Amino acid sequence: MHSSARFLIEFGAIILALGLLGRFAARFQFSPIPLYLLAGLAFGEGGLLPLGTSEEFVAIGAEIGVILLLLMLGLEYSASDLVSNLKTQYTAGLVDAALNALPGAAMALLLGWGPVAAVVLAGVTWISSSGVIAKVLGDLGRLGNRETPVILSVLVLEDLSMAVYLPIITALLAGTGLAAGSLTLAVALGAAALVLLVAVRYGRHISRFVSSDDPEKLLLVVLGLTLLVAGLAQQLQVSAAVGAFLVGIALSGEAAEGAHNLLSPLRDLFAAVFFVFFGLHTDPASIPPVLLPALALAVVTAGTKIATGYWAARRAGISAKGRWRAGGTLVARGEFSIVIAGLAVTAGIEPSLGPLATAYVLILVIVGPLTARYTEPLATRLTGRRRKPAPATADAEGGGLESVTEEPHEVGQ
Repeated sequence: MHSSARFLIEFGAIILALGLLGRFAARFQFSPIPLYLLAGLAFGEGGLLPLGTSEEFVAIGAEIGVILLLLMLGLEYSASDLVSNLKTQYTAGLVDAALNALPGAAMALLLGWGPVAAVVLAGVTWISSSGVIAKVLGDLGRLGNRETPVILSVLVLEDLSMAVYLPIITALLAGTGLAAGSLTLAVALGAAALVLLVAVRYGRHISRFVSSDDPEKLLLVVLGLTLLVAGLAQQLQVSAAVGAFLVGIALSGEAAEGAHNLLSPLRDLFAAVFFVFFGLHTDPASIPPVLLPALALAVVTAGTKIATGYWAARRAGISAKGRWRAGGTLVARGEFSIVIAGLAVTAGIEPSLGPLATAYVLILVIVGPLTARYTEPLATRLTGRRRKPAPATADAEGGGLESVTEEPHEVGQ
């Protein structure tokens, strides 16, 4: 068979399969990410239908997928929003990093993978899935709840930390020395600070320059600018993903909204290709040996995420039920955990890291929506059983009944 014909057949089969898997996931209201990863395992080496001629194109599509994921993430936030969150919620971000990154680092060291793999696995367990969580909040009708801004603040700080974290692991994975790595990090931080400063002061002018009433021109300008900046960032050994994220932050207003609407279908397409590509480089036979560590890590970090959300919501003055809902909602890991692990797989630092990350994300991307839904009623039931019934006068005196009294669960709570 002619190579071009085989390529079209293979790539067309992949896209069709992803579309059908996405429809299946939507029908049963869960994230399609685990299905995309399983599709990659099926199409990869050791899978059911190994790819041939289309693998190189899938690799390029996967790189574009990472860039678009970070661009769309940047479009969600304005520079002023990020600065405001840094000032008011930075302690929640520090608690989040400490509770959720340390278990990943400790697991890598216990497995004997070394310090570089420890830094990578720390990122895998640290970052929650903004995409999955946003969908869960919408599905459960919690977008207007009082705890939702706390959840979003934690996610914003995690996303902003990517601008610092990605250059660090890029330098570590490249094996550069201390001086070169420090220079790379300084360049990345300087670029991020410069973009934030320019976006705050001149964001309107940049958006006006990029904006266009013609969707075709807007799409071409934004996509071209993003790929150009991402390429320049990668040339400077910073990270293409960081470059794309900063472009998204720099755009605001109508330009950001228009670009978001136009690029969403492209983001979904290439992000799905990215998950497939990650699965392609994971041998299904390599997952069972790391399944037990992945399960243990999932249990521990589900607990630490719940603790993170509970603490952050309590600090914001949210009631007990809202605290449990905030904690349960943050459990899901997904796209960015795979992005981080993918960098390590490409660098080839530890063969078992990719399979462990795949199993870990598969577990928590399925469990996450369940914890979001059931953590609060389960916690309420358990704490209610532990408390002795209070006398009737306690309510009037303000003691004992307030914490177990049903509170409304409507939008705006």
